[in-house]
Amino acid sequence: MVNDQMVNEVKLFLTDVDGCLTDGGMYYTAEGETMKRFCVYDGMGMVLLRQAGIPCGILTSEQSPIVKARAEKLKLDFLYLGVGSRVNGECLTKLEAAKCICNKLGITLAEVCYVGDDVNDIDLLSAVGMPCCPPNARPEVKAVPGIRVLKTPGGQGTVREIADAILTSLK
Repeated sequence: MVNDQMVNEVKLFLTDVDGCLTDGGMYYTAEGETMKRFCVYDGMGMVLLRQAGIPCGILTSEQSPIVKARAEKLKLDFLYLGVGSRVNGECLTKLEAAKCICNKLGITLAEVCYVGDDVNDIDLLSAVGMPCCPPNARPEVKAVPGIRVLKTPGGQGTVREIADAILTSLK
């Protein structure tokens, strides 16, 4: 069950990709190209959040042109690719990326909803006001204090589930 008070305080929505916006599977062509399957319900959930004035973004460790194309199609406000990778000797974690976004928006992490599913999401999930995960998340993620384990599996509308809860609270 989602805490209604916390839902009302969400001013930024962020999500991981693999296992949240996708089912966590990666499909490869014979040429070695990766393909991903996205759920249109999740995309519409983020479009509706943006229309309601809540900025949305993706934080992922992958350097994926597929994810970039999806974010551009949805006109997301923030996209951080390759998070956790070394770039020019520096390593930006998902938590650091979220803090950067919060600073730009003049909000705190307590006003962020984040959906993550694996161990590289735990630091950020532990810091935000509304941590969420799909039911197929890793056990370590489900053990994060205060996390909302959603009913819908990753890649099948898990983001839409929490987006709908946030949008309902605004009415």
